[in-house]
Formats: sequence, structure tokens, C-alpha cells
Amino acid sequence: MREWLKSLDAEDRRIIGEDIKDVEFSWPLGMPLVRSLGRDIWEVRSSLPHGRIARVLFHAERDCMVLLHGFMKKTQKTPQHDIDLALKRRKGCIT
Repeated sequence: MREWLKSLDAEDRRIIGEDIKDVEFSWPLGMPLVRSLGRDIWEVRSSLPHGRIARVLFHAERDCMVLLHGFMKKTQKTPQHDIDLALKRRKGCIT
């Protein structure tokens, strides 16, 4: 997750970071910024310049927002392999 964020340009990181901050400090939140993907996985929906769309998948646990996976969205539906990766990472972080 961290490597993906670092690979983005400064403007994209700023927009995504602000969206994550808005979710973190206003949780629970709904559309258009946050959408449930089921199984306790949620997505932060960030609109970037030039029509690009970024998604950050996370799990909300008690008073923590655990960021699991981030990617640039290229299709209308969130790809199943991205959801599966987030679920795998969530399983690894739950104690």
C-alpha cells in the first residue's frame, strides 16, 4: 500500500490523502466517498485529474482505519483480484 502511494505524483497523493482523512475523521460515511464491498471491506473513492479514478480498500476495526490495498480503477466494477488481495491482507492483520 505504501509503495503504491509513494509511486503517485504529489497532486494524486494529496487528493487521496485528503479523502482518506475525511473518511477517518467522519466515519461512518457513505456514498459518494465510501462504498461497502462486503465482508467488512470498504473503498474510498477518489477522483483524480484527467478523469482518473483511485480506490483505497480498507477495513474499519474499532477506532482504526486499516488501509489494505490501493489501485487505479480501469473498469466500472472493482476487480475481484483487488478485493481478494484486501481480504488476504485483512486476515493477516486481525489479531
